[in-house]
Amino acid sequence: MALWIIVGSIFVGVTVAVIAVATMLRDQKENQVLSDRLDTFTFNKPIETDAPSLLREPIEAEVPKGPGMFSRMGSPTAHIQKLIVQADMNIGVGTFMLICAGAAVLGSVVAIVFRFPAPLVPLGAVAGLLPSFFLTMRRSNRLKKFGAQLPDALELIARALRAGHSLASGFQLVSQEMPTPIATEFQRTYDEQNFGVPLEDALRNLGERVPNIDLGFFITAIAIQRQTGGDLAEILDKLGYVIRERFKLYGQVAALTAEGRLSGYILNALPILVLLALLKLNPNYVMLLFKDPLGFKMLMGAGVMQILGAIAIRKIVDIRV
Repeated sequence: MALWIIVGSIFVGVTVAVIAVATMLRDQKENQVLSDRLDTFTFNKPIETDAPSLLREPIEAEVPKGPGMFSRMGSPTAHIQKLIVQADMNIGVGTFMLICAGAAVLGSVVAIVFRFPAPLVPLGAVAGLLPSFFLTMRRSNRLKKFGAQLPDALELIARALRAGHSLASGFQLVSQEMPTPIATEFQRTYDEQNFGVPLEDALRNLGERVPNIDLGFFITAIAIQRQTGGDLAEILDKLGYVIRERFKLYGQVAALTAEGRLSGYILNALPILVLLALLKLNPNYVMLLFKDPLGFKMLMGAGVMQILGAIAIRKIVDIRV
């Protein structure tokens, strides 16, 4: 009975603390955003007009290495906010951190209640990473769906241009005729332009929300056409054709590497499943790995080799198209 009281008190205390911190951060952020908007409308805050051109920005810049890498990554809060926007989830950073903390506490409580072995109790906190995995998977699926819809959107915009509509009208047509997520993103770009944001800045925001290399080609093509002229409809048709052909090649590569990917999944999951099975069937036999110093070193070495093997298999089967 005393154990349940202690566990419940810890859970309630951590939950209340996280809620309080998340509420404070959210209120501070909302006040700052409101203040910036008021300063802009009252002309106390100048509007930046010397933004770099899209033509001078690389489509896919190389990831910086060394000390400059951390400065480019930014703060963890900004990185999480960017992932949330790209995954199109209607939650704040504070709420997401609260969910992660709650999952970690819940995992620890489950480990204590079900009487996991003492060395495995801290692993219950790993449940706090599950919301991050869900966010990453949702973002990845959304970007893949956007990439698959992009060729149809380009052809739709090209037909709208040939019919005499403007580029902004083509964006609106995509938002009305196509499903999400591409309809949502093009609707945001269309709304930004209607509210007075320059087209170049609106397209740059679209590229930040959807980090897709094909979309980068589309944005660069528009920037070049607006400065040098040309038949944008023909450019979009050719770009859509290239994207479709690349998808065909990607499907062939995925089919050829399916066996290697399946082998990697099995080899990565097999040691963990065997360890759990032995822990259930004969706990005393497995606990030597955790209690004995040499066994613990062997377990850590096996874990490192498992990670290195997973990375090697992923590098082999991950053929970039």
